[in-house]
Amino acid sequence: MTVKMIALDMDGTLLNPQHEITAAVKSAIEDAKAQGILVVLASGRPYIGMEKFIAELGLNTPGQYCISYNGGLVQRAEDGQPILETTLGMDDYHFFEQLAQRLGVHFQALDKQYLYTPNKDISRYTVHESEITGIPLRYRGVDEMQANARFPKLMIVDEPELLDNAISQLPPELFDRYTLVKSASHYLEILDKRVSKGNSVRHLAEQLGISAQEVLAVGDHENDLTMLAWAGYGVAMGNAIDAVKEQASYHTASNQEDGVAKAIRQWALQ
Repeated sequence: MTVKMIALDMDGTLLNPQHEITAAVKSAIEDAKAQGILVVLASGRPYIGMEKFIAELGLNTPGQYCISYNGGLVQRAEDGQPILETTLGMDDYHFFEQLAQRLGVHFQALDKQYLYTPNKDISRYTVHESEITGIPLRYRGVDEMQANARFPKLMIVDEPELLDNAISQLPPELFDRYTLVKSASHYLEILDKRVSKGNSVRHLAEQLGISAQEVLAVGDHENDLTMLAWAGYGVAMGNAIDAVKEQASYHTASNQEDGVAKAIRQWALQ
């Protein structure tokens, strides 16, 4: 069946290890757009961390969309205006901040404008998140947060060994109440239970009259699993974690070897 939408994870997928879009990947995306295929960036990043790449690919025009915060927001790519948003509140913030303290790991929260941490010993991974995405970092004590604040996602972050140990101690019922998914070895993302990349890609496709069989999705990490499972063409990057490679129906080269370009040319372009 003809591909009408391509959903692309960013870090580890669209972007090479230097966080760049290679010429080969850019050329394949241009050819897909020329055939009328909708290209949607689907990332754990906030919109501010996607914006320059959206512009670089010429996706900042009317009729283009993006998915940020692992599905917490579906937005118009031209200006970031949400068409679907599912967020967490301060009750969730307080619960996970206290849980992180008990487990001895760092905690952070993101709204549409800022990355907040209540940890005076700010994690190097919190700093890294701010530097990579460009979202401004703010230290805010718990009592300084606004009572009506809403968050597309909360995060527990720490050294991989510490984070995995903390995850092993999470109460099982939390997995029924929230979407809890790793986006990197040092990041655990906490989202509303209804939120996933798969659900957001599905919602956008349905709004546009596109079926699952007409969607090509490419990713590399745990937070991409739902998107790859739903799409008719679910493609694992060569650098993907084992769980992604095992689930994906198709496989491509790594992000060092223009894997996205090869996937687009093999399964989307006619």
